[in-house]
Amino acid sequence: MSSAFINLTLAFMLSLLGTLTFRSHLMSTLLCLEGMMLSLFIMTSLASLNSNSMASMPIPIAILVFAACEAAVGLALLVKVSNTYGTDYVQNLNLLQC
Repeated sequence: MSSAFINLTLAFMLSLLGTLTFRSHLMSTLLCLEGMMLSLFIMTSLASLNSNSMASMPIPIAILVFAACEAAVGLALLVKVSNTYGTDYVQNLNLLQC
């Protein structure tokens, strides 16, 4: 494994650790999820460039599309929660109430 893949794996693991650690604020969780998606995008881009296979070229684009959709939904949820509750603390949310 090259040093780039080791660094990207470390970036993914640190983002996962940040997601598990900073669960109290919704914004910090969304930022850690974006870091995970970015490291996955770069890893799949490097892997598809190294494989020299045309079948693996659309995979990074699909991951980038999913990351953009996840960011849009996450930011919309953040705006809705902050307008409704006045804060982005996850502990203040009552998920059973409609």
